[in-house]
Amino acid sequence: APGEESKYVLLPSVVGAVVPIVNLPGLPSEISFTSDALAGIFLGKIKKWNDPVLKKINPRIDLPDLDIVVIHRAEGSGTSYVWSDYLSKTSQQWRDAVGAGLDPKWPTGRGATGNDGVAKLVKELGGSISYVEYIYALQNHLNYGKVRNRNGDFVEASLESIAAAVSHSVQNRDDLNVSIVDAPGAGSYPIAAFTWLIVPAHVPDDAKWTAITSFLRWTLGPGQRQAAALGYLALPKEIVGMEADLVAMIHAK
Repeated sequence: APGEESKYVLLPSVVGAVVPIVNLPGLPSEISFTSDALAGIFLGKIKKWNDPVLKKINPRIDLPDLDIVVIHRAEGSGTSYVWSDYLSKTSQQWRDAVGAGLDPKWPTGRGATGNDGVAKLVKELGGSISYVEYIYALQNHLNYGKVRNRNGDFVEASLESIAAAVSHSVQNRDDLNVSIVDAPGAGSYPIAAFTWLIVPAHVPDDAKWTAITSFLRWTLGPGQRQAAALGYLALPKEIVGMEADLVAMIHAK
């Protein structure tokens, strides 16, 4: 809405990623995906695990003649936004048919609530595929695949590959209006994203202003050191510097 930008300050807090998780019984090694393959699966056009598109990407894996069961979030979520934003940026078919959003109109599949619900269904249903936060997949020992990036590399999500995505996206920028989805550059994991804090630009209550700005300064300072242990990537120094300037502009009067 007009004027909304001045009412709120958008601040990245940490960097995360979204990964495709699969349940393929007896899978001998890690499966790889391209954006076209993922779009085809989530559009309901690629229906079998031994589809020629998937076999071409994974020539060393004996993919089974098994139906693909698509699982997606049943409710709106930032994870769904990142996933659908990635597909929109990399697949014309997905962009035209569905687009990006917190709660996309999924063309196929079954809905489940939260990362927990999605993971539970994937674990129960052989041949299933879905998407969850990277840290959630790590903590719950879920099988997740590599994804081909814009550079043509099949990349596994890791703090290193997420860092590469950030580095290639924010270099030579002087603002925070940047997406790190489908980042360029060697080694970049393509489904990475900032997590965002939305903060009022004007906090008229002095006690609330003190609490909010103190928390934000902690988040940008000592709090960043806790990110890696939680499976997230700390913000690069350039981003922290720009955010500190924005925090200083949040006013109480």
